[in-house]
Amino acid sequence: MTSVKASVIDETTHQVVIQIVNYPQAMQSAVSGLDELFQMANRFSHPVVFSCEFVNSSHIANPFIKANYSRSTPLSALVVPPSIGESYYLQPENNLLDYIRDAHSNGSIICSACAGAFIVAACGLADQRQVTTHWGLADIFRQKFTQCQLDTNQILINDGDLITAGGLMSWLDLGLELVAQFAGSACMRQLGKFMIVDTGARQQRYYQSFTPSFTHGDELVLNAQHHLQKHFNNTILISELASIFHTTERTLLRRFSKATTLTPLAYLQRVRVQKACDLIENSSEAIEQIALQVGYQDSSSFRKIFQKIIGLTPGEFKARFVKS
Repeated sequence: MTSVKASVIDETTHQVVIQIVNYPQAMQSAVSGLDELFQMANRFSHPVVFSCEFVNSSHIANPFIKANYSRSTPLSALVVPPSIGESYYLQPENNLLDYIRDAHSNGSIICSACAGAFIVAACGLADQRQVTTHWGLADIFRQKFTQCQLDTNQILINDGDLITAGGLMSWLDLGLELVAQFAGSACMRQLGKFMIVDTGARQQRYYQSFTPSFTHGDELVLNAQHHLQKHFNNTILISELASIFHTTERTLLRRFSKATTLTPLAYLQRVRVQKACDLIENSSEAIEQIALQVGYQDSSSFRKIFQKIIGLTPGEFKARFVKS
């Protein structure tokens, strides 16, 4: 592969400083990968020159270095990368949170990838803001940060001074977004071609699996969930479901929605679509036949619901994820 040349910083260039928070349990491939991504971006970004700095902590008990905001080159963005463990991002130390708040108040764009969103949200910077994180962390994120507007369908949400990216490898999407923001979309596309990565729009929901919670503690809802999981390919009416479990429709809807964040109908649709995804990936059956197997007599209705939930048509899903 062609080597990456070092960029010269002089009076003709504009320096963009990206600081990466190398917190305990931070994903090191992301920490190093972001640094290398910006080095590669410098091949195409003139007159913009990217440089990375790192905020390190040798041990969880050690304080983070306080930023020097009288610096001649301002801090353009601060990135909180993904994590490979749970203990730190669920309970980050206060001096790191203060550090991130200070960076934000001094004009830095605050960015996160995957579980890094928990640290940013713990700062209070994501309150009343639309954010994303890994879809598998959605339930615990919503429980901890009720003031945030979480959308795990999106791989990346750019909300100006706050940029969040979803999946474990979404640091790559985040890096490309920062390149586009500071050096332009053309530079980002050139970098994508050089790296041989897709720079087109994607959504995290393409990759999601439906993994509902069964540990909410509501026995009525749990029994209803089990019934829907077992009989997903049958026609199920809310009135019938309520009758089976000797409750009213209103009570069932209220308790089901509270426990799962979904109505029984929306839950059933997601069960069916997940079953359809599994069949598409693991069988050679036609889409119409798969629709019948998961409970849809009308393949047109199935396609519409599938696209609404996954973001792709069944055919597009097959083309993306099934090797020919």
